[in-house]
Amino acid sequence: MQINTPPRSTIRLTRRGRFALIATGAVVAATAVAVPLLSLEGGGDSRPTSLVIPEGWRSGQIYDAIDKALALPAGSTKKTLTRAALKLPNDAEGNPEGYLFPATYPLAEKTTPESLLTAMVRTADRKFNGAPIAAGAQRNAMNVYQAVTIASIVQAEAATAEDMGKVARVVFNRLERGMPLQMDSTVNYALNRSTLKTTESDTRIDSPYNSYQRMGLPPTPIDNPGEEAMRAAINPTPGDWLYFVTVKPGDTRFTPSYEEHQRNVAEFNANQKKASPQPTK
Repeated sequence: MQINTPPRSTIRLTRRGRFALIATGAVVAATAVAVPLLSLEGGGDSRPTSLVIPEGWRSGQIYDAIDKALALPAGSTKKTLTRAALKLPNDAEGNPEGYLFPATYPLAEKTTPESLLTAMVRTADRKFNGAPIAAGAQRNAMNVYQAVTIASIVQAEAATAEDMGKVARVVFNRLERGMPLQMDSTVNYALNRSTLKTTESDTRIDSPYNSYQRMGLPPTPIDNPGEEAMRAAINPTPGDWLYFVTVKPGDTRFTPSYEEHQRNVAEFNANQKKASPQPTK
């Protein structure tokens, strides 16, 4: 039985499983995502000894972090991409998004942007192209690059590690039913931002990353996922869910029912209203 997608002007799936109701093009309820800060290990005024790349950072954030860590002018690392000759999958078409593996990388005196990027891609290749991941991707009728793309969405959308497998299942269920993914995380990637203040007009942007207007997966990963998100992408939790919403911290509800989901969204918005500061009289 074909399951119809809810009207786009009524409800949207947002990053980290939250939802926003739309009224005359304005967002009624939304939350913001803090952009992670650069994390360098080392003390005082001395040169940092290592660079920590958190899970879920985008390539642009990583380029900026490398520039800062190596005290280079802004934009230097991005300019080295053509010289780095990174060994990426053919599907990536030279774009390292998804393959700059989040980890702690040592910074030696002769460390260069090229050497750091190469180390990140080599780490991703070792993590992603081993037998367990490759076999898991094949089991789910996809290649490894597609699995990394799903993992990047899971990384962006799941509120907790425990929710990752369920978010992955929602992605698979929507793809199997011919439903658009409708993830705000992909729209935010297209707009190069990290806010959840997505308007109805944002969901109409002309971009291959607009998962409201385009069917299927985005053309590339939307961030650089970690191992937990990758495991979730190849081993999604069994379930028939199509919707999810974080009603309150620690309470993310997954459901196959649009009607039940509407009730969950109403509870979410009621909680948001209670949490909003009341105007003084």
